[in-house]
Amino acid sequence: MDLEARTIARVTSRLVPFLIICYFVAYLDRVNVGFAALTMNKDLGISATAYGFGAGIFFLSYFIFEVPSNLFLERFGARKWIARIMVSWGILSGATAFVTGETSFFVVRFLLGIAEAGFFPGIIFYLTLWFPAAYRARIIGYFMAAIPLSSVLGAPVSGYLLGFDGLMGLKGWQWLFIIEAAPAVLLGFVVFFYLTDRPSDARWLPADQRSWLTTRLDLEERQRTAVKHYSIRDALLNPKVLALSLVYFGAVACNYGIGFFMPQIVKGFGLSNLQTGFVTAIPYIVGVFAIIYWGRRSDRLKERKGHAAVALGVAAAGIGAAAFLADPTLKMIALSIAAFGVFGSLPVFWTLPTSFLSGAAAAGGIAIVNAIGNLSGFAGPYLMGYIKDRTGSFDGGLLCLAAFGLIAMVIVLVLNHDTALERAPEGQVRAAE
Repeated sequence: MDLEARTIARVTSRLVPFLIICYFVAYLDRVNVGFAALTMNKDLGISATAYGFGAGIFFLSYFIFEVPSNLFLERFGARKWIARIMVSWGILSGATAFVTGETSFFVVRFLLGIAEAGFFPGIIFYLTLWFPAAYRARIIGYFMAAIPLSSVLGAPVSGYLLGFDGLMGLKGWQWLFIIEAAPAVLLGFVVFFYLTDRPSDARWLPADQRSWLTTRLDLEERQRTAVKHYSIRDALLNPKVLALSLVYFGAVACNYGIGFFMPQIVKGFGLSNLQTGFVTAIPYIVGVFAIIYWGRRSDRLKERKGHAAVALGVAAAGIGAAAFLADPTLKMIALSIAAFGVFGSLPVFWTLPTSFLSGAAAAGGIAIVNAIGNLSGFAGPYLMGYIKDRTGSFDGGLLCLAAFGLIAMVIVLVLNHDTALERAPEGQVRAAE
């Protein structure tokens, strides 16, 4: 095995599995409210509209604090900042168990968004410090596999925890929040001691591997800045960054609009809470496959735009079809197709902003894309809840989500994207060494 392969393999095995676990816990704490809603809404008298607002308000505070949080991460280092994020969000996620009505539900969800702001874009930025451009789609795909995995494993567990009703005087949905929040706090302390901020600090890498990786990443950064050097301000106001934000807005709308209401859609088939957990996991099993396969395929073919556009088109088609299908089996097939598209688009998408941004500009640019995109995490669930209350059905909301995905696909198709950095000649790396 040559030096490059050995280096990438060692870095991957050291960082990626641990980061997957961290994001698995983060995402589970973010969306477990979807299962809690099966009984919490009735217990607290929360309407579908109020629930959608509370589920989505997380993303308003997330938006406000996203860019500052990512800039703090770039300044203070991933190890310290990610540890702080995980401990604070774990505490607030557990506090959701003690909300007493709509107002307290809104407040805790808003604070949870502040606590978690910067985690995901911070990890994406962190990965750019460790992996050359040619490897990023597959690596981001591995990392983001935690999203569907959190539902594949978390959905049945969440359904099971709802059965703890009455234990020690607490409701099942309260136990769900408490038990699923604890790992975040514990992992926060592990992060502080386990992560390394940059390859130059990695004493766990042999000297030749550390030298190769540092040289390769420095070369790529010089190539990016030779084309154009972006300041933080340039990145935040760059039309391409803003266009990518709209693309991500569409992808996230599809993801969270369905994710926060999937348990309620499936529950409507007449299933028990536990059965709902297992059936809800089906589209996310497809998503696990998609997020890994599509990212690897994009890296192998060194093609981004087509892969992102096709995946978004599949997502829109699947969601749109689900709106017209009443049969539970056919509806779940359509939602599974949608899951392939939604999750397949994510790792490919995140190679786009990192292809032309670096350093602090990358931290700020990635954060603004994620922040604006995640505003749809508010819009999608709120829209779904509002339409459900007005029409008694989720179908109108699903059609709106499909439209978001379709618009995102069109924007990707009209954007220019240069993959030259991903084909950096190895000779250049050797020369730089």
